[in-house]
Amino acid sequence: MTTRSYTVHAVAAPPPLEGEFAGGPWAKAEEGRVDRFWPAGSDHRPDVRFRVLHDAANVYVRFQVADRYVRAVQTAYQGSVCTDSCVEFFVRPKAGAGYFNFEMNAGGTLLLYYIEDAARVPGGFAKFRPVPEEWARRIRVWHSLPAVIEPEMPGPVTWQVSYAVPVALFEAHTGPLGSIGGQTWRANFFKCADKTSHPHWATWSPITALNFHLPECFGELRLEEGLRG
Repeated sequence: MTTRSYTVHAVAAPPPLEGEFAGGPWAKAEEGRVDRFWPAGSDHRPDVRFRVLHDAANVYVRFQVADRYVRAVQTAYQGSVCTDSCVEFFVRPKAGAGYFNFEMNAGGTLLLYYIEDAARVPGGFAKFRPVPEEWARRIRVWHSLPAVIEPEMPGPVTWQVSYAVPVALFEAHTGPLGSIGGQTWRANFFKCADKTSHPHWATWSPITALNFHLPECFGELRLEEGLRG
């Protein structure tokens, strides 16, 4: 199975989270696609694209989805957003440490754990802890659709979510990372919609089972050194 690789370009100043997906500083970001759909589920195949940038203090993640059958009813932090129209970014910044699962529905509601052992057990995973809400409040979020989308939007509709994650959030769980420029992290990107009328599951880096929590299937994020003004 081929490992996918994505270069995260550096920026000199925080890019805007809103506006055109490929506009302004975001034009410097590579465009990735979440285009490997698991055969189970419906025949709905949304066009899912992402862009990622970084600077010394934050990692910036942006998704754009050309979609249909969009629904978002989870509004509480750590709600089961994977049941809604949802995009996800799983990332392991440090080898030998755990990974983070940034799961966000189309209304901007977030679920976020730090997972050190993804083996399934009753109640969750063998070793994990929810990221405290005080850390989640430090993540800046923008979303193009309302927080609640009910009834389902049959579409077509294009929606976006974007967010800025402080490097300090990662370090609070993994320990010091040092200068992130020049590092290679492991990651995957996903799209799901478990309890919509047209459920589907898609990935950027291929998976070997219908389970997003397979860090051995993560691709590579190569964080560029230096700043691009």
